[in-house]
This record gives sequence, C-alpha cells and structure tokens, in this order.
Amino acid sequence: MDNTAQSAGTKFPTITHCIFDMDGLLLDTERIYTEVTEEILRPHGLTFGWDVKAKLMGRTTHDSIRILLEETKVPMTHEEYYQKSHKLQFEKFPSCRPLPGVERLIAHLNDTNVPIAVGTSSRMEHFETKTQENKPLFQLFDTITCGDDPNVEHGKPHPDIFIEARRRLGNPPADQCLVFEDALNGVEAARRAGMHVVWIPDPNIVAMGIRDDHGAAEILTSMEEFQPEKYGLPAFPLPSA
Repeated sequence: MDNTAQSAGTKFPTITHCIFDMDGLLLDTERIYTEVTEEILRPHGLTFGWDVKAKLMGRTTHDSIRILLEETKVPMTHEEYYQKSHKLQFEKFPSCRPLPGVERLIAHLNDTNVPIAVGTSSRMEHFETKTQENKPLFQLFDTITCGDDPNVEHGKPHPDIFIEARRRLGNPPADQCLVFEDALNGVEAARRAGMHVVWIPDPNIVAMGIRDDHGAAEILTSMEEFQPEKYGLPAFPLPSA
C-alpha cells in the first residue's frame, strides 16, 4: 500500500499518530532559557549567541550545560552552573505560555481521536513546573515521556524518547508517526526513530540560514501553518458562517 497522502502535487506520508516536543514547540520556554543564560553570563562579560544556543536546543539539561561551558569558557563548574540556572529557571517557568497555533491543533487532534503524545528532553520535575499554568492543554495528550524516564537511556539526538513515546501509544508503525520539533537535535532523533518530522525552527535559527531540510517532511514558520489533511489527518472544521 502506498503510505502517502497527496497535496498540491506533493506526496506527504499518511499519519495516524502524532508526537510533540515541548520546549520551544508547544511552550515558549526557549525564551526563558535564553534569559537565564544571558543573566548568568553577563557578569563575566560573556554573550550567548544563537550559534551556541542552536547546539543546546533539544538536549538534556546536563548535556546542554556541558556544551555551554565548553563553548563559552565561563569560569563555573557544571554543578555551580546547574544550581544557579535551576533556581532562576524555576522562578520563570510558570510564565510559560503556548506558542501560536498550538492550542487549536492539539484540541483538534484530541477532538478527532488522533492519538497524541509529548516527547520532551525535560525532566519530569521541570515538565511539571513548566506546565503548571497550562494543565488543560497537557491533559489532552494520551501520554507524556520525559527525559528522565527509566526507558530513555540517551537524550536527543538519540531516538530513545520518541521510541518510548511510540511504545506508550501502542507501538504503531514508526512511518505512520509524525513528530513536531523545533530543534535540529530533535529532528535527527525522530528520523533515527524511523518517523516523519514537521520542523518548526525558531526564527533566529532561520535567520542563520537553513541549508538543509535534514529529512523533514516540511519546514514551517509556525504551528499555525500546519494543514493536517496533507498527512491524511482530519482537516480543521470550516469556520461558522
């Protein structure tokens, strides 16, 4: 069987299950990570450019700190940076809000009985803090897989998180799963898991120049642009007259 959907002359895979990253994709947490990092680096006369930030996006907390310390040479130990950033982040995380188009799409997929999951590098403790003001949204998901799940041995760009999310959704065929990601590490993780990807990169990453689609089914500038019917999913209902 040809597992594709036809749209405007382009073939897209036919999808039955969707998996969503969280940071910078569902919620505007990347803003907070940037603010906290800049606040810590500023007293040392250091800046936090997008060339460095792009390397951190989608990774586990400890991988991100390791890379940040290597790239910036800030005179702090891993533990010192972790403790300082952890405190600042937890003060700011409750201000996280859904990004444009997120609530509409998640509600639509839930209403039309499309199985949906979250697959995030965030630890469960962080997930709970980030989502505390957005509980109705996250209650619509069938399952949540966090980076400290016992079945997730390696963080992104390894595929473990998405493989576990798929398992929790009942192990549908990998090529019928669509992952939504904002980070290149996440795109790579999804592709390694044998899944299709919609890549919605941060505008700052786009400004740096995207030279490769990295195997993504399509690249969007916002979740608002996503057309589910292109993937064989139920279309959004027409607006009332």
